[in-house]
Amino acid sequence: MTNSMLKKWFIATAFAAPFMFAAHAGAATTNCSPGSTCVVSGGDTALEKERARQEKEQWDDTRSLRQKINRRAEKEFDKVDRAIDSEDACLKSTVVTAYWEPNTLRCLDANTGREVSTGWK
Repeated sequence: MTNSMLKKWFIATAFAAPFMFAAHAGAATTNCSPGSTCVVSGGDTALEKERARQEKEQWDDTRSLRQKINRRAEKEFDKVDRAIDSEDACLKSTVVTAYWEPNTLRCLDANTGREVSTGWK
């Protein structure tokens, strides 16, 4: 090799070596395997710990709200479910004049307009 080619090769190697080392060092600190969580070392900075603490605090604060929403949704579902069962029972009742009132969710007598209390439940 000539002297100028040797200089170019040395400069290129000197320039590329830090990048190759950084890529190798990053791969060495990463512990990834298929089907598992990838763990990268060096993620325990104070800022990341504080962010995680705040996210957990926010999650805990909104827990009661999420539970209330879930209870309300379950209550509404149960109400509709009971109404469907009551409507079926009313329509199958032995009382000939009984009809289902969808606005009030009650089984009423067509003659009197009063709620039918026997023969359909």
